[in-house]
Amino acid sequence: MMITIATLKKGQRAIIKEFSVEHVPLKLLEMGCLPGNEVALVQLAPFHDPLYLNINGSHLAIRKETAERIEIELV
Repeated sequence: MMITIATLKKGQRAIIKEFSVEHVPLKLLEMGCLPGNEVALVQLAPFHDPLYLNINGSHLAIRKETAERIEIELV
């Protein structure tokens, strides 16, 4: 089973492993959503979409659909 950002629980941290660039918006790459960077789940919106994340000090919200495509390794 692939572990993705969508599977994180509130407060959990992980390292981004890999993802397909064609499925992740360029804006996320520009904001630091890159392999090797740390990601933490800050908060979930109602109905668990979107997810509010801290990626290397940047706070951003991403859709669950996108989060399911970014593979991580738990810290």
